[in-house]
This record gives sequence, C-alpha cells and structure tokens, in this order.
Amino acid sequence: MKLSVVMPAYNEIDTIDEIVSRVRAVPVDKEIIIIDNCSTDGTRERIQAMAFPEVRTILQERNMMKGNSVKRGIAAAQGEFVIVQDADLEYDPMDFVPLLAAAEQEDVLAVMGSRVLGMRERGQKLPVGIYSAGRTAINLFFVLLFGSRLTDIATCYKLARRQVFQDMTLRCESFDLDFELAAKFVKGARRTGRRVVEVPVQYYPRTVEEGKKIGWRDGIAALLTILRFRFTD
Repeated sequence: MKLSVVMPAYNEIDTIDEIVSRVRAVPVDKEIIIIDNCSTDGTRERIQAMAFPEVRTILQERNMMKGNSVKRGIAAAQGEFVIVQDADLEYDPMDFVPLLAAAEQEDVLAVMGSRVLGMRERGQKLPVGIYSAGRTAINLFFVLLFGSRLTDIATCYKLARRQVFQDMTLRCESFDLDFELAAKFVKGARRTGRRVVEVPVQYYPRTVEEGKKIGWRDGIAALLTILRFRFTD
C-alpha cells in the first residue's frame, strides 16, 4: 500500500462525506484512517456507517484533541507513506500526487504542502486577516529560530515515509502537533543529511462560522512549541 491518509474529525457532518469522496478519488493505492474525536453532530455515526474497503475508523473514548487523534492514526498506519488530511474542504486531496512524487526522492525526509507557494504560483494575493497574520508571525518565528526557509509550517499537509512518523516520539496533543512535526522534520533532516521540501498546494480557507476551530490560544501554544522543540529533542 502506497499511502495512509490520517484524517482526524470532530463535528464535521457538513463535509465528512465530501472529503472522504475526494480522498477516495485520488489515483493512489491508499487507506483512509478516520479518527473521530467524540463528535456530537452525527459525524461519528456517519463514519461508522461507511462501508468502503479502504476506510478504517478509530473512535476516541472522549475528546482527546486533534493532536492525539493524529498520533493514533499514525500508529495505526500501514502504508509506505503517511499524510495528514483534515476532515473539512480547505485542502485539495489531488495534491497528494505531487507531494508523493517529491517524497519519493532519496534525499527527502519529509514534504510539506505550502499554501503560500500555491497562492504565489496562481498569482493570488495572500489572504488578509487575523488568521493569516498569525500564521505569518509564527512562520517567521520558526524561520528565525531554525534557520529554515519553509514558508508554511502550519500546513495540514505533512507527508513522510511511515517509518519517519512512527520513529518519532511525539509529545503534543492539540493543534501544536503541527509545529512539533515541523521542528522534528527540520532537525531530523539536518541530522541525516536529507531535506524537507515544500510543494505548492491549493487552499480554500473557511471561517469560524463555517467550522474553523483554531483560536488565539493555539497561536500562543504554537510559539511555545517551536521554542520548546528548538532546544530539546
């Protein structure tokens, strides 16, 4: 099996069917591991009713936050490569194809889908607003601390060989896992003489009213996580 798609889900009843359909349509041999984080809007029942052979479900016993769900999915993965996919429609799963192509290069440790590069490639203006400003500030902090050229460390699309993910001892439990992964990818690549590369991806941001769950406290946690993993393994 080529790819394990780890999909954490919490109260995504409006998008879960469509995102699973889009992931299934990607022309890659794959499994889809959906981890429901105790949804209360019918998402849990909807994924339990799915009868697709490539879909597996993990039901959290209580709400254990996104990062914990991602870690459970990584532990259960069986594919050669692993990617994280949110259960909304902000990203286009067809971008798995170029991400995988980049990851198959021998000197590449991990691949990250850059929304920033994607918008630049399409000639679009970067979004303006509190979320965009926060992402930019967090990314700049990471670049300064790690001496990195990555443009979008907060991206959902992080792809690497399964063994790379499973060999890491991941500590974070919430949205801060994104930044732990970015830090450990960069440090691991330098240690092994490999690279972390970015590939432009599509991005269709949603609002809080449409279900976006991240808040300002997550931004503070991101900065602290970057600082923590800059100076610890």
